Amino acid sequence: MSPPVAPRLPRNVWILALCQALGMSAGSMMILVGGLLGARIAPSPKLATLPQAMLIIGTATSTLWVALLLRRFGRKRGSLVGFGFSFLAALLGYLAATYTSFPLLVATGFSMGVAVAFWQQFRFAALESTADPANYGPVLSVMMGGGLVAAFLGPEMGTLGDALFPGLAPFSGPFVLLAGVIGIALLVFQFYRETPVKVDANAAAGRPLVTILRSPAFFIPALCASIGFGVMSFVMTATPLTMYEVCGFDLGETKRVIQSHIVAMFLPSLVSGVLMQRFGVGRVMAVGAGLYAAVVIIGLQGQAIMHFWGSLVLLGVGWNFLFLGGTALLPKSHTPNERFKVQATNDFLVFGSQALAALSSGWFVFTFGWSGLMFACLPFLLAALALSVWQARRESRAASPPPTVPPPAV
Repeated sequence: MSPPVAPRLPRNVWILALCQALGMSAGSMMILVGGLLGARIAPSPKLATLPQAMLIIGTATSTLWVALLLRRFGRKRGSLVGFGFSFLAALLGYLAATYTSFPLLVATGFSMGVAVAFWQQFRFAALESTADPANYGPVLSVMMGGGLVAAFLGPEMGTLGDALFPGLAPFSGPFVLLAGVIGIALLVFQFYRETPVKVDANAAAGRPLVTILRSPAFFIPALCASIGFGVMSFVMTATPLTMYEVCGFDLGETKRVIQSHIVAMFLPSLVSGVLMQRFGVGRVMAVGAGLYAAVVIIGLQGQAIMHFWGSLVLLGVGWNFLFLGGTALLPKSHTPNERFKVQATNDFLVFGSQALAALSSGWFVFTFGWSGLMFACLPFLLAALALSVWQARRESRAASPPPTVPPPAV
């Protein structure tokens, strides 16, 4: 079998990938700056991570109305509201640092979460810009590859901000830099041209949502992506708590494990799209579910640095395969008329599972321990593996030629 030829992707894809990378850097910056600033100004140490939690909650609670807004005003005009929330988050963060206001920092996290809900819609806009569904995998590889930029740019803004603006209050500078980065993203976004999508005027609402939810074409990718995000958030959030607070590793070792995990989440995007083209989406998702099982196996072997590092790296790669696979399959579950409500429902499930996992992870690991957390992941991994195998079989049946019927005997 000859390897697939790398497709030439539309300009929109590259524009959206760059905008998403710049916009999503706000989230990675908030993980660093929000935690450090929160620890300084929170009324209780137990509330120090509330701003980061509000970022996830803001995303999960905004997916539905964001999709409705984009359907009403179009992707380009509607996305300007997302840029507005990004600038609002930068302003609130600056004020929170300047006046040491924890409520303002919590509002910063929520506003960033709303903006992230808009950035996440960019991957669907990129798919709509692509005429050939066979190129969905490479398109998503480009979009997710921008996560590498965000993973490094966000922390860099967090560390450089105060050095570039020494006259400001501590941690105010990163939010000034964030406003500048969002401004650059807004300028780049002006080159985006919304792709007309043909809809059936006689069926504007499409099928009832309940009917769509019952279809394997929807619930297989939606559940696989939700499980992928939920388990990833569940384990990732618990890892620094376990390493630093329970096992006594220093901050540098903990940081390197998390950084390796973030790189493992996005670096496979360089090849995962080609793998989906060549071997099928279902098989790639099945490999992702298998990697999640390996996470549990390694995690149960011990709590040395190699166990945490190995588990978190495999967790990142497995997340990439499950999330990209689910996103690539989702357009096959709906007609153009139905795309916004289906995409909104999918993102509500995905980021809702992430929010629940992140909020419960700390309590779970301190109640049942690291091994208990690993065992709790098993039912979800088995479900993801079963759904992925089901999808692989559906793809095999679709690719098989229909049986030939012999002519009747004369």
